[in-house]
Amino acid sequence: MKNVLNINLDKVAIGFSVVCAVHCLFLPIAILLFPAISSSILGSEDFHSLLLYFIIPSSLLALILGCNMHGKFYVYFYGIAGIGILLIASIFGHDYIGETGEIILTLIGTGVISYGHLKNQRLCMKKQSHLL
Repeated sequence: MKNVLNINLDKVAIGFSVVCAVHCLFLPIAILLFPAISSSILGSEDFHSLLLYFIIPSSLLALILGCNMHGKFYVYFYGIAGIGILLIASIFGHDYIGETGEIILTLIGTGVISYGHLKNQRLCMKKQSHLL
């Protein structure tokens, strides 16, 4: 049961990361097609900060449960590195490296986190198959 919960948390965390990446990539196009979006929360820079409130806890919880199960604690590195990159992109990105730099950092951060969660899922499934 714990393994199923962990795999689902990994999927949720990947989902939040993907939403962040899709928002980053397609928001400029969406604003061109639907200018009213720019006045909503989706068009705001604060949307990335809001997503971090979901990405960080779901990622940490999934990685903690997974690493405690399979014992490969190097997987934490992917989560911490990805979260760190996303925080840098969210806090400093737009002001210091511009919109393009912020998008690139966000995509790198979401990629690193997603890879960590995929690795975590595989290690949990491998551990569970050895227990059966």
